[in-house]
Amino acid sequence: MAKINSATVQRVLDAAEILDVVGDFVSLKRKGANWVGLCPFHNDRSPSFYVSKAKNLCKCFACGEGGSPVNFIMKHEQLNFSEAIRYLAQKYNIEIEEHEMTDEERRAQSKRENMLAVNEFAMRYFENYLHDSAEGRDIGGSYFRYRGINDVILKKFHRGFAPEGKDSFSKAALERGYSEDYLVETGLTTRTEDGRYFDRFRGRVIYPIFSLSGKPVAFGGRTLKTEKTIAKYVNSPESDIYSKRRELYGLFQAKGAITKADKVYMVEGYMDVLSMAQAGIENVVASSGTALTVEQVRLLKRFAKKVTLIYDSDTAGIKASVRGIDILLKEGLDIKVLLLPEGEDPDSFAQKHPATEVEAYIAAHEQDFVTFIAGLRINEIKNDPVARAEAVTHIVKTIALIPDEIRRSIYVQECSRLMGMSEQILQREVGKYFNQYAQNEREERQRQQQRQQLRTEAPASPAVATVPDDIPPDFIPEEAYVDTPPTVRTPASSPEERRRALLRPAEEELMRLVVRYANFPFVNEVDEEGNTTPLTVIRFITEELSADNIYLSNPDLSLLLETAVATSSATFESDRRAESERLGKIRSEQIDKGIEEIRASASDINSIRSKEEMLLAAADAAYEEGINDFDTLYVSKRLCSSPDDTVRRLATDFTVEQHQLSKMHTKYARIETERDQLPDLLPRMIHVLKDTIISVRIADLRDQIKECASDVERVYSLMRAMREMELQRSSLAKLLGDRVISPRR
Repeated sequence: MAKINSATVQRVLDAAEILDVVGDFVSLKRKGANWVGLCPFHNDRSPSFYVSKAKNLCKCFACGEGGSPVNFIMKHEQLNFSEAIRYLAQKYNIEIEEHEMTDEERRAQSKRENMLAVNEFAMRYFENYLHDSAEGRDIGGSYFRYRGINDVILKKFHRGFAPEGKDSFSKAALERGYSEDYLVETGLTTRTEDGRYFDRFRGRVIYPIFSLSGKPVAFGGRTLKTEKTIAKYVNSPESDIYSKRRELYGLFQAKGAITKADKVYMVEGYMDVLSMAQAGIENVVASSGTALTVEQVRLLKRFAKKVTLIYDSDTAGIKASVRGIDILLKEGLDIKVLLLPEGEDPDSFAQKHPATEVEAYIAAHEQDFVTFIAGLRINEIKNDPVARAEAVTHIVKTIALIPDEIRRSIYVQECSRLMGMSEQILQREVGKYFNQYAQNEREERQRQQQRQQLRTEAPASPAVATVPDDIPPDFIPEEAYVDTPPTVRTPASSPEERRRALLRPAEEELMRLVVRYANFPFVNEVDEEGNTTPLTVIRFITEELSADNIYLSNPDLSLLLETAVATSSATFESDRRAESERLGKIRSEQIDKGIEEIRASASDINSIRSKEEMLLAAADAAYEEGINDFDTLYVSKRLCSSPDDTVRRLATDFTVEQHQLSKMHTKYARIETERDQLPDLLPRMIHVLKDTIISVRIADLRDQIKECASDVERVYSLMRAMREMELQRSSLAKLLGDRVISPRR
């Protein structure tokens, strides 16, 4: 097995654009210089997931998830680093160059990667068998033709057919070198206690189920036999790559159409999706015969707020509609319900009518949930006060699930009109149930927090502040900073952990500057002969720490520093030369074009000279700013896409920011940025770290003095050491002043 080489990884990292990558999974809207949408990693009721095209990063300011394009894909699709690189390479048509893996690297290959590879082979096998074998064409092909599905839709959804043989597929997979263990893990093969194996799918038409990124994670198989002893459908079991609660059939193919229409039609079965897509209605998904789950609803919510449930008009269809309503409303979606004419289902209805007629029927007959539920119960409540009260209570409880107060009020008015009840009474009952639901949620969150607290053993990692839903943050600031509030951490259980916890704020602040400005030449260094050379941020910090024999006490921050040092020197010079050439070319083109325009429009030689001087100054400034930006972002971009989870997480937290200066400040004057202040800020942060180290040492000495109070000679020795520490701290105090103001992250 081979491993992706570093050159390919770097090409992928350079090509991947965060807006492109996130946009495949989240519906984004422009907000100033950034884009914002609902976070895909938690139950986001209002948009808190921000995407910065300039920094090529994303961040949720509610749950803290985010990072580079690689981060996002790893987290969203549950892939490892290598798998995420392969995913992005395929997206950007980058050829993957590999080298043979060592035994250790081979052992490190993830179980998930192998399972996905097995499923990919299975999908191609079943698809080819449908089209290329006599059995597939005669049985599977005939079935799809009978159901009215054309080849275009078959290929779009990768329909297939499984041969009748008891182990035909398993033999083919084993012959191709796929592991029997992974065939069993994915559920494609069943293995008996005596070691024999059988295909799970035999003589069935196959419906692959895809993840949002287009990976086949499971299969559904429908038998074409009529024997009652044979299950009509057989599905893949749940596994490391498949959870039926989290997948929706057809969402991968439909997500673009859903985002465009800002609406999704939800049906029940595989064939419903195929027939409606063939009729031209592509924004349709199915729950694949299972009850709608919270996870599926939250998945839909990323792409659209409007959902129309389309079900058969039989009893099962009606019950399915009612079950799904509560979940959809609780998640804040705008829902409609449509029951088709008697004897019709979405499949048959779409086969009989063109898209325009289907859409017209939906528009004319879809109902809001209050009207729908009232219509279902209207025959039950005639002349029956008890049934009427039960129906009203049912509707009231459902309305109370809606998070938006205005929408709740409107539905209360509608319920009052339909059921002939006092609006005030209904409003009071809705409020009672709403408060009850809210209390239940608070108690559940508290239980979750308590469970999480019990699991937490180490000091907390750098945290991102939570902002209120109604005041979403601006993501990219103009380097403004204020005092940093103290970070709340789990109490350390040993002296060494206490020491690390005390030093962590100062170490974090220093590492934030490393990550954000590592290769930026913030000042010129003058040698004894008067020669000047640029001094970068990372060189200054490492030399200062080395001179005083200071090492970062927190292992994760130490690892981040080591990685930053290696990254800052690896290919920086060659990459900087290439960037300088690119910017120089842009500068020359800008000057040539500008001079041509000046000379074509200027009236006299003095005007030409003045405008050309301004043009050259502007071109030089743009070139210099481009180089400065390259130097500043070079290391952070690479650290934010590091294969190491710790490095990647910390770098992302230190890179993204939460606040932005208002345009009023930046419109009329240039605000001095943190980068401008580095000549003063860097030495100050070094002094802060040294002061903190001395403070910790003084505290340690005090503890030692208490422990050996009876040993007079030892006490005097410790007191002398403490006095030296205090003198050193006094010297630092003169440099620091009375108060230290740490830049806010």
